[in-house]
Amino acid sequence: MSGDDVRRIRAGRRTVEVRRPGKVLFPGGADTREYTKGDLADYHRAVAPFMLPHLRGRPLMLERHPDGIDGPRFMQKNTPGHYPGWIARADLPKEGGTVQHTLCQDTATLLYLTDQACLTLHRWLSRADGVGHPDRMVFDLDPAGDDFGRVRETALLVGELLDALGLPCAPMTTGSRGVHVVVPLNGRHDVDEVRDFARAVADLLVSRHPDRLTTAARRKDRGDRLYLDVQRNAYAQTAVAPYTVRALPGAPVATPLTWDRLTDQEVTARSWTVANAVEQARTDPWAGAMSRPRSLRPARRRLDALSG
Repeated sequence: MSGDDVRRIRAGRRTVEVRRPGKVLFPGGADTREYTKGDLADYHRAVAPFMLPHLRGRPLMLERHPDGIDGPRFMQKNTPGHYPGWIARADLPKEGGTVQHTLCQDTATLLYLTDQACLTLHRWLSRADGVGHPDRMVFDLDPAGDDFGRVRETALLVGELLDALGLPCAPMTTGSRGVHVVVPLNGRHDVDEVRDFARAVADLLVSRHPDRLTTAARRKDRGDRLYLDVQRNAYAQTAVAPYTVRALPGAPVATPLTWDRLTDQEVTARSWTVANAVEQARTDPWAGAMSRPRSLRPARRRLDALSG
């Protein structure tokens, strides 16, 4: 491989090689720009100060596209043996053995994963040192079609109910079609308790809006209703990380927002891309909500009263 086919990027104490930086990962189209592996490396280097706090200590599932978004996709849980020793790992139990998950602790690791054509980082809602006790709860709003107006309305309903329960929360566009509403937790509840609470919240919302919302896991049972997905709160499930890139034309980015920003009628699930997401990240839209983790116990009492 010639020198022109390798780009060396300094990241802290390390220099990371990004091979074939000119390789197109996101082909351009009539309404979308072309982005190369080098462009993705530039984005990750710039967004790292804002992205890494949402990644550190969390097991990852890596979504790799070695030939770009038009090629095959690989979902990678286990860390390959050829990864350098300085990349952090976490050995976690699975049925019949263990899985050695990659941890992204620093900018150098983020750039190394870029070299591996990892486009999207899916993170656990718990940390490796407490995998049975999540410190995040997620409501994934998945519309039946490409109707972001309905997504926005539902996200506001979720936010209003969580506020009534005394739980801080914040929205994030997924970079695909929907929104995640994320709740910071104190990490003292086990994964079953968190999942059951999330399901009870979703069930209450569905009971109030049965023609608009559903918790039906099977697509054929949803009709045109928006799916309130709480299954990401189960053990070993993942959710796309804040500021990660989605494997879609135009390189859209999962982007944290304030509630006021979400109400902007111009905002969609793909409003931010690798071209402009860093500017949004600098505003630190989750600064308030994510700094106030909560216990679910008082919220559970309020929820039971509302449901009763």
